[in-house]
Amino acid sequence: METKNASPVLFTPGAIAEIRRLMADPGFDGNLMLRVGVKGGGCSGFSYLLGFDQMMEGDALYDFEGFTFIMNPSHGLYLTGMQIDWENGLNARGFVFENPNASKTCGCGSSFSV
Repeated sequence: METKNASPVLFTPGAIAEIRRLMADPGFDGNLMLRVGVKGGGCSGFSYLLGFDQMMEGDALYDFEGFTFIMNPSHGLYLTGMQIDWENGLNARGFVFENPNASKTCGCGSSFSV
């Protein structure tokens, strides 16, 4: 197993609980890991990535309070200090990204610019 690096992003207890719930599903592919990252596109220039994926060349393994995920280290430029939360209310349900590096965000909350 590769060395785990200190996490550049923060997860709330609610986000960790929801991710673990998804991973506990009987149909979940245990070969996949949680991936955090960014990709070009979205209303403001970049979109957040949060999903399950295979570890790829260039990825690093990160640890947040015993919770493991993968990310391309170059994405840290955009994501360091970001908090990922889970909202489960009547008006909003889903993962929420609070990114101190974003100079502009989109109304959908999943797109930003730096």
